[in-house]
Amino acid sequence: MMGKIKCFLIGFLLVATAIEAQDKIPFWKEVQLLKQQDSIKFPAANQVLFIGSSSFTLWKDVQDYFPKHQILNRAFGGSTLVDLIRFRYDIIYPYQPKQIVIYCGENDFASSDTVTVEMVMQRFKTLYYLIRAKYATVPLLYVSMKPSPSRAHLFEKYKEANRQIGIFLKTDKKASFADVFQPMLKADGTIMDDIFKEDSLHMNAKGYAIWKKVLEKLLIK
Repeated sequence: MMGKIKCFLIGFLLVATAIEAQDKIPFWKEVQLLKQQDSIKFPAANQVLFIGSSSFTLWKDVQDYFPKHQILNRAFGGSTLVDLIRFRYDIIYPYQPKQIVIYCGENDFASSDTVTVEMVMQRFKTLYYLIRAKYATVPLLYVSMKPSPSRAHLFEKYKEANRQIGIFLKTDKKASFADVFQPMLKADGTIMDDIFKEDSLHMNAKGYAIWKKVLEKLLIK
């Protein structure tokens, strides 16, 4: 009897330790909520899959912006490219999307001053090749990093990473690049001051309206 109790306690501790370890993984809980939604009603195939960080997460009414498309939004939190790579089996691989739209990279630079353009490019290429390993011919669309006023000190990194990602994607006939950085600037090159929320990071409806104009030309019908 004591042996059974000991084995039970060891098993319980192992499970508890695993759960605790999982909880320490960034965005673990957010991804589990997305998986819970899938378990209730799994998304239909041939939708446009949005993945990435909070600029997509907070676009709660994205379907209203693109009524001619079926949008499946699986973006989460302030995720980085590393997070998308980590959770690819949860928020990318399970679906059969018509197109995959990515907004991510801005938080990679914001996470640490030591993150370089070269590092972000390596992360992006890793994500790209992992997606291509699963979906060899599904069209990909990368949305450029935006000029968030609160992160003006990162603009040069954003612009260079955007430029390099755009060049890289030109090697894939099934991939495209959406520049939202330039359309969010005034004629004099300064940032539009009425398209962001009070945090100067996330967009309001006017900001998303700009994105709509850019993206609707690139989404697959």
